[in-house]
Amino acid sequence: MDRLEDAKRRVRMVVLDVDGVLTDGRVTFVGEPGREPTEVKSFHVRDGLAVKWAERVGLITGILTARSSPAVERRAREMEVAHLAMGVDSKLPRLRALAADAGVSLDAVAYMGDDLADLGPLSAVGLPIAVADAAPEVREAAHWVTERGGGAGAVREAIEGILRAQGRWHTVVDAHRGDS
Repeated sequence: MDRLEDAKRRVRMVVLDVDGVLTDGRVTFVGEPGREPTEVKSFHVRDGLAVKWAERVGLITGILTARSSPAVERRAREMEVAHLAMGVDSKLPRLRALAADAGVSLDAVAYMGDDLADLGPLSAVGLPIAVADAAPEVREAAHWVTERGGGAGAVREAIEGILRAQGRWHTVVDAHRGDS
């Protein structure tokens, strides 16, 4: 049996970084002179749909990010993310806590990252995933590198691949056909 396919089948929880994974990594500030600027982030709609589908078919979802952002908080609510951890300095201990809170062993976690701060989580999970445009060290640490880059549908690609390996993708498709 293929090691990657076996790892996909074991996934019970998907945890995502934000900047460079759910977004293209750019941070934009807008506002009026003399006022605190507002942070703006762009998210790919297909990534958001895939996160919702994952939750709806029984996977647990989480976001683990070093930055705190009202835009991320809102997007996490829209995507129905079960676990949100923002402003995290050291990601590995927080990932361990998220998995423990969800009752999931780390070998059943898929973690998706793009930069050096993600190396700790990637080294600890059963399915480490890097986006196509991740740092070279992150791509090297991953068992799966997506074809798409961060903010460009990479999360959809990963979740769809996991659901296909688990035989759950048809449930998502059938729901959109009105069959279930």
